[in-house]
Amino acid sequence: MKHAKRLLLALLVAAAPAAAVLPDEQLQDPALEARARAISRQLRCVVCQNQSIDDSDAPLARDLRIIVRERLQSGESDAQAIAFLVARYGHYVLLKPPFELATIALWGGPFIVLLLGGGFVLVYLRRRRPAAASPPLEAADEARLAALLKEESH
Repeated sequence: MKHAKRLLLALLVAAAPAAAVLPDEQLQDPALEARARAISRQLRCVVCQNQSIDDSDAPLARDLRIIVRERLQSGESDAQAIAFLVARYGHYVLLKPPFELATIALWGGPFIVLLLGGGFVLVYLRRRRPAAASPPLEAADEARLAALLKEESH
């Protein structure tokens, strides 16, 4: 029973989302730190791709977290800190980029790939269709086939 409790505790700790923010990065002001964490959850780690910089252990994600905190400490608003990183890395740095002409590939890309894949599957399946059924045999051909089968079975 004792081991089961330890195992359960270990599983719960392992299942908890791990934030990669290190203690030396955290700001002394709790309100400013909360703003930095909120911004970090909106920004994509350009190394890990589908992970926020708040969750990523990549060195570049750490650098981005530090930049966000420095910008907030200098008095910038959340929008200004985000805009600085977007100007540097493009809309790709945002986990939820805005829907506009410049980001149409980010939004439409998955759908285009899905449509192309579906089209290829349809073409493949149509090519694999069996040939049209052959016309029925005439009576003479049927009699000859029956005779051949009868000979083969003896």
